[in-house]
Amino acid sequence: MKVLVVDDDPDIVEAVSICFALRWPDAEVVDAPDGTTALTTYDAEDPDVIILDLGLPDMNGLEVCKSIREVDQQLPILILTARGGEFNKVEGFNAGADDYITKPFSHLELLARIKAVVRRATAPTPGGEGEPFEEGEFKFDFAAHRVYAGGTHVQLTKTEYGLLFHLTKNFPNVVQHKTLLAKVWGREYVDETDYLKVHVQRIRRKFAEAQSDLDPIATERGIGYRLSPEGN
Repeated sequence: MKVLVVDDDPDIVEAVSICFALRWPDAEVVDAPDGTTALTTYDAEDPDVIILDLGLPDMNGLEVCKSIREVDQQLPILILTARGGEFNKVEGFNAGADDYITKPFSHLELLARIKAVVRRATAPTPGGEGEPFEEGEFKFDFAAHRVYAGGTHVQLTKTEYGLLFHLTKNFPNVVQHKTLLAKVWGREYVDETDYLKVHVQRIRRKFAEAQSDLDPIATERGIGYRLSPEGN
């Protein structure tokens, strides 16, 4: 596996490289100190995963993420940055990142997260069997891996699709936060409730764009979420 580390801090690059050398010796680590070099290195090296800082000297790391996502929807991208907070996470996920870790970081956590994003990227898309689920203006076609709002196809990322898939399969029951996080992201993420909030917001926004009066997810505060195909 080839890992591209995009960071202008040599100490971070060295720390990540040592982390892989000790725990994942078969991985090859290449680095880029700025956004321009990152995009060039991405083209030349064809990495399997990218670890990306946001505070680069020539451009925001979000721009790098967006540029890569224009040509590659599947490559795992993990943001590793000193910028914490829900707002920054929202921006990172909206740019196309698969995960978000705040510095300072644990080496074991970093490797666990990288293994998780690679696992999610290579896992088959859930579904493939069963009759489509239809309720009101909401339709989930499991065989085609497509979701519709009022007849309009709603474009979802693999993570968004997985989240809505598990809510649909458990309709009309509430799915607890920890269960959704373990099913969609992995057991490493059972405490990352911010991830759920961000992706539920993204799904709601996409449905609103397809059909303004349809919000397919109901929030059960302090418990979890449930599918609400008729809208809240």
